Amino acid sequence: MDEKVKTVELEIKDFYGDNCLGDSINSKQASNGKPEGYVEIYEWMKDGEKKLIGKQNLVLYIGREWLTQRIVDQNNTDGDAPSSKDEILAWFGLGDGGVDPADPFVPVAPVVTETDLNSRAMINTTDSSNADYHAIAAGYPEEGYYKAPFDSVAFEQDALNSNAWLVLKITITIGVNDANGYQLSEAGLFTSESPGGMGSYPFHIFSRVTFPSIVKTSDRRLIFVWYLYT
Repeated sequence: MDEKVKTVELEIKDFYGDNCLGDSINSKQASNGKPEGYVEIYEWMKDGEKKLIGKQNLVLYIGREWLTQRIVDQNNTDGDAPSSKDEILAWFGLGDGGVDPADPFVPVAPVVTETDLNSRAMINTTDSSNADYHAIAAGYPEEGYYKAPFDSVAFEQDALNSNAWLVLKITITIGVNDANGYQLSEAGLFTSESPGGMGSYPFHIFSRVTFPSIVKTSDRRLIFVWYLYT
């Protein structure tokens, strides 16, 4: 990797447990050193300097409605969830609408009733491993792909719960050619009917996080590590 390239690592943690899918975190939890429901952002500079920011994230109602259908393999015909039980969690999206317009370093907390990112960022114009390709239109400021695939998904043990296999670790890389020119401040995980690249099928947001703006340029690489706790 070129020496000038910096790597930024974002660890995003969603919790599905005693606190109703982890909508919030209290100060006691944070002080115990386990940032439940928090986004941890690490920026690694070439001289080894590390910066940390902690931010809350949220599983949205639309994501929960999909999850209830997925668990029992049955569509809720009485509800109005746009996502189907046959969709899978397989995609990642970015945006620049997660902060107060008057201050790019003041995130606006997600709301459970949201159904998408606030302002989408185009990720790549040519990489066919991505999906959700759009021409310039309302809500799509550039022509290109708006969803990135997961690099990897791994099961991990939860040391605080008898080492049970309760943790799902999702890793996504946004490379030096991706999302350049944006002040990124929001991200989301999305469901769809397929993990295949170049797809134009519907995408439905599962969870969303906002954070202080990160200016994305071609000398920066972002790594998102998103933990789902069941």
